[in-house]
Amino acid sequence: MTGFRVGVDIGGTFTDIVFLGADGKIHTKKISSSVEDYAQAIADGLDQVFGETGLQASAVEELRHGTTVASNAILEGKGALTGLITTKGFRDILEIRNLRMPRLYDLAWEKPVPLVERHLRVVVDERVNAQGGIDKPLDPKDAERAVDELLARKVEAIAVCLIHSYANPEHELMIKEIIGKKAPGLPFCISFEVLPEIKEYERTSTTTINAYIMPIVASYLASLRKKLDDAGVTVPLLLMQSNGGLTTADEAARLPMNIIESGPAAGVIGAQALARAGGLPNIVTFDMGGTTAKASLVENGEVTRSIEYQVGGGIMMGSRLLTGAGYMLKVPAIDLAEVGAGGGSIVWIDAGGSLQIGPQSAGADPGPVCYDTGGTKPTVTDANVLLGYINPHYLVGGELKLDASKARAVFEDRIAKPLGLSVEHAAYGAHQIAASNMIRAIKSVSTERGRDPREYALFAFGGSGPIFSAGMARELRMKRIMVPPSPGLFSSFGLLYADVEHHYSRTFRHLLRKIDLGELNRIWDQMVDGALDQLAVDGFSEGKRQVRRTASMHYQGQTFELTVPVPDGPIDEKAVAVLEESFSREHERTYGHRAGADEPLELVNMQVVGYGVSERSRVPDRILATKAGEAAPLPPRQVYFGPEAGWQETPILRRSDLETPRQGPCIVEEYDATVVIPPDSKAELDTYGNILIDLL
Repeated sequence: MTGFRVGVDIGGTFTDIVFLGADGKIHTKKISSSVEDYAQAIADGLDQVFGETGLQASAVEELRHGTTVASNAILEGKGALTGLITTKGFRDILEIRNLRMPRLYDLAWEKPVPLVERHLRVVVDERVNAQGGIDKPLDPKDAERAVDELLARKVEAIAVCLIHSYANPEHELMIKEIIGKKAPGLPFCISFEVLPEIKEYERTSTTTINAYIMPIVASYLASLRKKLDDAGVTVPLLLMQSNGGLTTADEAARLPMNIIESGPAAGVIGAQALARAGGLPNIVTFDMGGTTAKASLVENGEVTRSIEYQVGGGIMMGSRLLTGAGYMLKVPAIDLAEVGAGGGSIVWIDAGGSLQIGPQSAGADPGPVCYDTGGTKPTVTDANVLLGYINPHYLVGGELKLDASKARAVFEDRIAKPLGLSVEHAAYGAHQIAASNMIRAIKSVSTERGRDPREYALFAFGGSGPIFSAGMARELRMKRIMVPPSPGLFSSFGLLYADVEHHYSRTFRHLLRKIDLGELNRIWDQMVDGALDQLAVDGFSEGKRQVRRTASMHYQGQTFELTVPVPDGPIDEKAVAVLEESFSREHERTYGHRAGADEPLELVNMQVVGYGVSERSRVPDRILATKAGEAAPLPPRQVYFGPEAGWQETPILRRSDLETPRQGPCIVEEYDATVVIPPDSKAELDTYGNILIDLL
């Protein structure tokens, strides 16, 4: 029997399940999420796949999971009642934050409410200096008093973050021992084991978030494990991290901060794997759903990561300067830019008479007007129905019938007549504005970072991404587009292409040319050994464990760092010179200039990533385009391609039809997405089941 790897991605509305066999065979399932118990939808979905395909639970070899459980707990304010123990004088750091403003001229903006209320933040009278020396020892009785205060207030989790503990964790370790004795079984974490890095707000916020979601994630994972075991799926459970690597369920329960943005990360990892297999090392990923669109960059076959991000701050509008809206997480994450443009984004006219898209969304309830479920405001999906891009009789494989007449009526009444336009021109204008908004996200990860999008291919997925991809690529003068199999469920697909990763970091702040190379190598060796030991615990043999080192540095006096790779082997003067050149080159590419050769460079943080390499390739030699279950060929229909091309009779195809290359215009309709292939383009299917669109 063919073994299958299974990817399960949970969203607020749907749970997506993908089975991928060693022979490239695919089975997919999209079901409604069970909000009260997300694990139940997974168990039900697996049971349905088994029933529909005749597979047994024993056919599942691996199960990988991306989930919104952690992020939802933060967004909804439903995490654990958390207490914070910190150094005297730093009680209010979660409110002071770092003075970043997401909207520079909005005097009415208010900071998000701290995850830990002030009466649950207690202090101890101790002091460690920046070099690790103890200026004021911590009295054990003072530490016990702080712990007792929080326990008396019935906290459900405790975070400990003392000043400069990254340089010397002695006092945090004392508090850790006291909590373990006084409250065995109570979830807690100390910052030295969560984030041993400089910058007090970032470290305190990250440690607090980790404690805040620990009980929620641990409870969810225990429930899921039981349901999987009851269903006979006894394989290990691996969780997708925000950084794009997998981790074990035990590690996810200990450091749940690493799985907060697991869903978006999975899609980028899947895109990286398929593009690399298809000979495209440089791509921009574009993921468009119902509410937002996200873009990321894969360069030379490697994903780009940010060293920090914010959760709970709403949509990331692109500029990396406008931060501060959410809760800071100083952990590696796939670098994403996000805009409020999706299929459900509302189309409206502002006070100046200009057409606008979003960021308000009709969401799933009431949804676009064409859904005929109570929506009254025109949306991007309504525009796409009017233009002929979306078949009103074949959404979700024909399960959802759309009312195009209602979409036309609301567009004519609210958009076309006020602007003095025909309905198709108004709808096409809405489509173009939505595309231009999403182009902002692509530029944010490309041109704003010194990358030319013309040198990249566009990898489009999500339920709505392949509708817009060709128009956006043409505007950016990109020549090739790749649309993967099951684009609407692609985050689940991406889970299947990831490897186990463990990320470690530590502050070691010294001028690079004056650094103690012996001490530097000792710390790095210590971190590498820790990564290798963890991979051994995960079950990877010696030959399947790999380690990569990076360093975060800046010119002396700068506030923010850039991260560059570290050469293999011991660090000597030659390796230091390589690091200096790598940093200067990255600084020039990112900011447009480099300092002179005499400008001192400062090492700030050391990072190590341990990789568990799979026994066999994650990407099959061939992904079989499933013809069973494909709809019968549909008749052509009129589709509007703008004022110049106008309405054109357009063939409607199945994905398998592109095994023979076709000229545009044509449209590929699938269960979970629609792919628009415009005039002056050609499309074909590659061996991995991807649709390749070349703009002529």
